[in-house]
Amino acid sequence: MTTLQFQVRKDQLATTRLRSLPDIALADGEVRVRVDHFAFTSNNITYAAFGEAMQYWNFFPVPADADADADAEAGTGTDGETAPAAWGCIPVWGFGEVVQSLHPGVAVGERLYGYWPMASHAVLQPVRLSAAAFSDGAPHRAALHPVYNQYQRCSADAFNAPGTEALQALLRPLFLTAWLIDDFLADNAFFGTATAAQRGTMLLSAASSKTAYATAAQLARRPEVEVVGLTSPGQVAFCESLGCYDRVLTYDQLDTLPADLPCVYVDFAGNGGLRRAIHTRFANLAYSCSIGGAHVTELSGGRDLPGPKATLFFAPAQVKKRSTEWGPAEFNQRLVAAWHAFRAQVSDAPTPWLTVQAHAGPEAATAVYALVLGGRGDARVGHMVSLSR
Repeated sequence: MTTLQFQVRKDQLATTRLRSLPDIALADGEVRVRVDHFAFTSNNITYAAFGEAMQYWNFFPVPADADADADAEAGTGTDGETAPAAWGCIPVWGFGEVVQSLHPGVAVGERLYGYWPMASHAVLQPVRLSAAAFSDGAPHRAALHPVYNQYQRCSADAFNAPGTEALQALLRPLFLTAWLIDDFLADNAFFGTATAAQRGTMLLSAASSKTAYATAAQLARRPEVEVVGLTSPGQVAFCESLGCYDRVLTYDQLDTLPADLPCVYVDFAGNGGLRRAIHTRFANLAYSCSIGGAHVTELSGGRDLPGPKATLFFAPAQVKKRSTEWGPAEFNQRLVAAWHAFRAQVSDAPTPWLTVQAHAGPEAATAVYALVLGGRGDARVGHMVSLSR
């Protein structure tokens, strides 16, 4: 048996390859999972773009001989003329089924939701088992954040509902981030932008992205703020159709907003030029929150900017804060209730926000990756991919 794995060159994201890796025999306490299907969205491009800084490459490290193989293919040796290529495997969210188990607490046939390699199979070392979930105790994941190491047992998962696996894979991790961003902003009183006399303005870039519109859907429930979506001309109609933005502007329409507008920038684009334009224009920019890198070809840092420092939002930190303040049970109850409300909103007929397209096989996976990386996808389409079929 072999595992088919999709790999990306870390320093050149458009360069990809597929590798058939021989399956290593399981050790006691391990399970092998067939990754049935996973979502691929701009969120996964963000994982790749921030792979080194945020340790996303570390979850599913490529086998040590992969770089040597790459050198052989490229016709380069070890004489120092060409550095070996650095390949990585992008993490994805989706569903799998246990096909082999040497763990007494995990049965063959059990269905799991969680964080997988972009591959046909994965090996886990379940620890801290409960009726609802377990964590992967693989040594290389010990230093990585536990939020990403947890696997939900679908039979006991409060998020689960019949026929919703695709929506969960596509939106659940994004929704968690969006819900936490909304909570973070409210927890900080929208950084003083909302007053008795005036609503604060939340500027959301890459407004057609799923994480952005999930955030907008949560913020839209708060009367003290105005939600302004920033997007490209081709996505204005889509963003307006969602009904979660008070206004939708193209990136070149920033000057239609008052320069003294009290606002917060919530950056899903990662576009350095746009970030500088916003920091330069708005004298009362109270906070600049960096989330993602949807504009992968225009990413840049946030040094030497006017106004507040561009600060990276790390969702697990807000999870820890609220779990401590509310308790894990209350945290989960609030999150699950918000998720089911959002899922109903997204799938509401006659104009659902999202239509699912399924793709199977290595060629289809490669095509979907190129489409999403190039920003050429239809914002209303969600891509589900399988490498195990």
